[in-house]
Amino acid sequence: MTESRGLVLVVEDERHIADVQRLYLAREGFGVHVEADGTAGLAAARRMHPVAIVLDIGLPGLDGIAFCKALRDAGDWTPVLLVTARGEEADRILGLELGADDYLTKPFSPRELVARVKTVLRRAAGPPVRPAGTVGRLGLDPVSRTVRRDGEPVELTTTEFNLLAHLFRHPGQVFTREQLLAQVWGYPGYRDTRMVDVFVSQLRAKLGDASPIRTVRGVGYSATDPRT
Repeated sequence: MTESRGLVLVVEDERHIADVQRLYLAREGFGVHVEADGTAGLAAARRMHPVAIVLDIGLPGLDGIAFCKALRDAGDWTPVLLVTARGEEADRILGLELGADDYLTKPFSPRELVARVKTVLRRAAGPPVRPAGTVGRLGLDPVSRTVRRDGEPVELTTTEFNLLAHLFRHPGQVFTREQLLAQVWGYPGYRDTRMVDVFVSQLRAKLGDASPIRTVRGVGYSATDPRT
């Protein structure tokens, strides 16, 4: 008998899509619980403590955006994979800004869904442990996965932390968006580089003038001491 990889909560109101997601996730050893509306889904997340949540944006009761906001406002940082329709780009970006870790656009391959769930779980586990470090006014501890600005904790999502940690480990090195997608997200060859910009924007908003992230025009991003 295959050891369970943990419980994935699927919140999807289209039954045939939810059934396919359940089937493919179960084949990979995940336990799966499905809810068809946002209110019931949020209650299930709080009750069941899943390892990941596959969350449709267009839900009855409580939509995916409000769901994600309520989850993060409560201090719950369970990895969230958003599922969106093609015309929901603004909602998709808002969902990322509210703390979602990734997204898929309908229609998508169920195999890709499973691969994305595995990837967000690997990112949640974090990179290999390295010594704590500082850049300017920021301190980062990879063991406790905490970031402090002037000694005060800063709450980051799993992906925000991993992106900052990656840049911390290579101070001064410039990474293209494609390199960051491959090395932080685990998506080599992925073309939607705007996701990187969204997460960089979120990090800068949370870190304020202590942010070490610098834009290198026409290339990408690097981390340097903002006082230099």
